[in-house]
Amino acid sequence: MRKILFLALFTCFTVLTSCSVDDNAVVVQFEPIPIENVIIPMEFNLGETYTISVTYKRPTDCHSFNNLEYVAESNNVRTIAVVALVTTGDCTTLTDNFQTQTFNFNVLDSNPYTFKFWQGKNDNGQDMYLEYEIPVNN
Repeated sequence: MRKILFLALFTCFTVLTSCSVDDNAVVVQFEPIPIENVIIPMEFNLGETYTISVTYKRPTDCHSFNNLEYVAESNNVRTIAVVALVTTGDCTTLTDNFQTQTFNFNVLDSNPYTFKFWQGKNDNGQDMYLEYEIPVNN
């Protein structure tokens, strides 16, 4: 009985792992896209919620919006980046194809907030940010 069970498991394993990979398979990856413009209030009121808009340029028709990467760091610093889902294949370069995404921000602290919006990398490979320091009214 054990030999039959072992043979059945081995056969299933072989069948599952020996399938060929389709050479025409679509490959997807995630890629950050630089933020071009931001619409953000110049001050906040404690306890209120604000809508913040970011605009980015979609580089090709193979790029589609996936999400806004939002990282809350210490000392009320927030880093935001647009993340695109990119598929492989014949991609067409897009010109002037700007997209806007929004997110809501709840003001929970009376200390100022610093927002860092990712704008790509410089010639030295270092991240560049569009930064705003927003004061909070009590």
